[in-house]
Amino acid sequence: MNKVRENNSSVFMLAASGVMTAVICILAPCSIPIGAVPISLTNLVIYISLYVLGTKRTVISYLTYLLIGLVGMPVFSGFSGGAGKLFGPTGGYLIGFIPMAIIAGKVIDRFTNRWYLCLAGMITGTMVCYGIGTAWLVYQTGMNFVEAMFAGIIPFIPGDLIKMIIAILFGVKFRKHLLGIQAFL
Repeated sequence: MNKVRENNSSVFMLAASGVMTAVICILAPCSIPIGAVPISLTNLVIYISLYVLGTKRTVISYLTYLLIGLVGMPVFSGFSGGAGKLFGPTGGYLIGFIPMAIIAGKVIDRFTNRWYLCLAGMITGTMVCYGIGTAWLVYQTGMNFVEAMFAGIIPFIPGDLIKMIIAILFGVKFRKHLLGIQAFL
């Protein structure tokens, strides 16, 4: 009986990972072009996924999304895809979401019910993402670091903080709901 329950739980989490990959693929292309770096919902979906799936499954889900975009499916911002987008000026942010998810996820996995620690983990992870993305933006465009900060960090801080708060508010609820469903399997 326990083996059946374990298999059902694994299948359930695999399905949940697929759903979160699909959610990223649907929401990430819906972006607002404000300059060299568009506003997207990618990080919001990652933050919520960390609550729902945990760190490991979220990273795998996000890597699956990157592979889908790399082969040309229009899942990146502005409904674009392909290697040119991944290795273009904003590609550093796409890659930077990986360490962001790992850093924030490790904190969320350990301190799910302590919102202030989860927020600190998300802020720290996002700062690492900003650093990687901005360094790549400088390299790709020839902007100086200050210009790149105003193109890829400063305008995003208020919105990213709002996304973090949304993830904290809804992530815990989604996680409890998912665990309740999983308990029936």
